[in-house]
Amino acid sequence: MKQNNNNTWISWNENLKHNYEKIYSVSTEEELREVIASNEKIRFFGSKQSSADIAAGTDALIDMTSYNKIVSYDYNRRTITVQAGIILSELLEAIESVGWCIPCLPDINTITIGGALATGTHGTSGKLLCEYMTECRLILADGSIKTIDKDNKLMDAVRVSLGMLGVMSTVTFQCEPEYILHVKEKPENDKEWLPKIKSRLKEHNFLRILWLPHTDTGYVITGDKIDSNKEIVENQGPKYLKHRRTVSKILYKYSHKFPWITAIANKIIAKAFFNSKKEHKGSLYQATVTKSRGSTLELAEWTIALDKFPKVFQELKTEINKWSNKSFIHIPMDIRFVYEDKSWLSYAYGQDTVTMGCVSRNAATADTYEAFKSVEKIFIKHGGRPHWGKRFTAKDPQLSKVYPKWEAFKELREKLDPTNKFLNPYLTELVNAKVVVNEIA
Repeated sequence: MKQNNNNTWISWNENLKHNYEKIYSVSTEEELREVIASNEKIRFFGSKQSSADIAAGTDALIDMTSYNKIVSYDYNRRTITVQAGIILSELLEAIESVGWCIPCLPDINTITIGGALATGTHGTSGKLLCEYMTECRLILADGSIKTIDKDNKLMDAVRVSLGMLGVMSTVTFQCEPEYILHVKEKPENDKEWLPKIKSRLKEHNFLRILWLPHTDTGYVITGDKIDSNKEIVENQGPKYLKHRRTVSKILYKYSHKFPWITAIANKIIAKAFFNSKKEHKGSLYQATVTKSRGSTLELAEWTIALDKFPKVFQELKTEINKWSNKSFIHIPMDIRFVYEDKSWLSYAYGQDTVTMGCVSRNAATADTYEAFKSVEKIFIKHGGRPHWGKRFTAKDPQLSKVYPKWEAFKELREKLDPTNKFLNPYLTELVNAKVVVNEIA
């Protein structure tokens, strides 16, 4: 176990910074348990890619990235058990090597498994990644270890818990046989793709829409399972498409000073980079996951019940296209879909859900990016739920109205962590936690 002292913790886009006294780097469960038991307050982090202030802010921190081993395979049950600090890319490559897949993959592969689970990361299958977790070992505030499987009544609370109930040590995933996805991409007018959402969800194994604000256009991506031997005529589009992020960064460079530039930039980007049809095939990982980011971003993401989405979309579109509008939005707004589940803090708890991302290409000036405020205001108005790992300002009063199990989760958190060991200032405010005074006898 390594320990580094007296420094500043900085998130990947440099928008979050916290002083700390010590960082522990652990590689075994016993080291992890010891560190947790011996510190009064502690948080833990992986790739630092969350836009929400959940990973640091305590004097003691745990760097989970060295806690990254594959523990075991169960070939009969088709499960894999890993340490929670493993990076998604390493997990997926290990799974593919034995002919398996986890059907739910997020857009990027650089996040740790523990962080992905804790924040409710979702993706290709219409489920949250945590829905494929069949067992985990959870280290509690007192250093004890609780094994939680899919039949344990705590599983629904633990799946998405922002690290407030304990620290995930090892995680077991249920895998499925690997399959090949036939992916088609094309631009469509908003009037065309919006009414087709429900029918396309029934027709395709995978649906994603990149909405291009201020252009009346969405870029529709569908995926269908096919036989691995089936031949298709692949079309990756013009070679210059790979420069989209670089061009976007240039066009948006001064949009924080002159927001109206965004509308012009979007039309250029849409015409240049989202105007062609594409077609390809590959494994789920190969075909749908971004292998790198061209630059740092600041991200927000909101979710809404599927039946409410058309109304919310039209209201948002009307708002940002007004002459008086200050909320010009960078391309793209990523629209994805999650089916109803039972995880307490899931965006899809009790309802089929649409997720809608909002990105600022200028991470350093995100505080002045009016789009974040406008999107949150409209989604909150209609009962929307925020993505836990991304930027939002809603707190306990708003969250208690949209998460039916919010109060039950808070009660469980107080029971498992009575001294608030796992709360930093951001999380303390988020759950409106009571201040705990340690009395000296």
